[in-house]
Amino acid sequence: MADTTFLEWPFFEARHRALAEQLDEFARTRLAELAHGASDDAALDRACREIVHRLGAEGFLNQCCIAEPGGKFDVRSLALSRETLARHGGLADFCFAMQGLGTGPISLFGNEAQKRKYLPPVMRGKSIAAFALSEPQAGSDVSAIATEATRSGNEYLLSGTKTWISNGGLADHYVVFARTGEGPGSKGLSAFIVDADARGLKVGERIALIAPHPLATLTFKECRVPVSARLGVPGEGFKIAMATLDVFRTTVGAAALGFARRALDEALARCRERAVFGKPLAEYQLTQAKIAEMALAIDAAALLVYRSAWAKDVLGKRVTREAAMAKLYATEAAQQVIDRAVQLHGGTGVVHGAPVERLYREIRALRIYEGTSEIQKLVIASAVLKGE
Repeated sequence: MADTTFLEWPFFEARHRALAEQLDEFARTRLAELAHGASDDAALDRACREIVHRLGAEGFLNQCCIAEPGGKFDVRSLALSRETLARHGGLADFCFAMQGLGTGPISLFGNEAQKRKYLPPVMRGKSIAAFALSEPQAGSDVSAIATEATRSGNEYLLSGTKTWISNGGLADHYVVFARTGEGPGSKGLSAFIVDADARGLKVGERIALIAPHPLATLTFKECRVPVSARLGVPGEGFKIAMATLDVFRTTVGAAALGFARRALDEALARCRERAVFGKPLAEYQLTQAKIAEMALAIDAAALLVYRSAWAKDVLGKRVTREAAMAKLYATEAAQQVIDRAVQLHGGTGVVHGAPVERLYREIRALRIYEGTSEIQKLVIASAVLKGE
């Protein structure tokens, strides 16, 4: 049983504790058979759609969108949801996270017509969302985006390539960032909502990962998008992308925290039941040292993650520094915690499909996506140097 004493910290309100309890029970009873992926792309897509459907039917996806005028994201709820789902299975966390990230720009910058069209189906689990930012030569460096959107009357024509797109080929809509030329680098980007059946949009190869998630390359060839599908004003694309990541980057750390908690639980169970040289593995000081290090890393990560979420919710300010610290530390710490859990399992820890082996594969990508660990260090240093 995962430690839940952190829910007593002053970061949380009663509603957060209730959410964590309800979602934990739901994930245990309704998602267990779906939460770890599938054997091929078709089965993986079916599992993702079913997870989204079940989450939406129970109302857990409501927190992924801002449907009411004047509303705002509750980042603590988002983070607690990702931590809880990640503890039960990486695919469940992935499905939840992408519903938020893929509609975050619409929630934050969409007009009322765009919100009415796209948000309710996502919240009900009837529609799959995706966020299309990365390109073959533009990952962490958003200013290097080369996909172009050329105005033609009441339409834009999008041409270019996006890659590493989560829910690629599965999504019903994509939020796509493209160059519209209002200025150099990041100043000349805009964001568009592109329906999956838009003429000129083609889903290319699926990308196989060490932990199966639906990922693909997208190509746009004079893909026609109405001007009404643009988010905000021309040239606001970078602002839209960064504001979205400012909300969701903290939750990446929360997902890592969920993986780490599950790894500690698995390690504790193994050390209590496994006898070595006549006594339980848990009675050896070397084992206890590893357990202490794991528990310490988890609590430190949790403090950073939920400080960032609380600051965003309660103080209502940009949390670029706090989110970068949370994402960096929690993902790096989780990698170490899971590695120690595998080591404590011995040979059984590297058997394909074992819980800690799955966690070992799941955690690796979190140190890369939504800004690599190296990029987070640059973000933190920049904020510190500026006195922010």
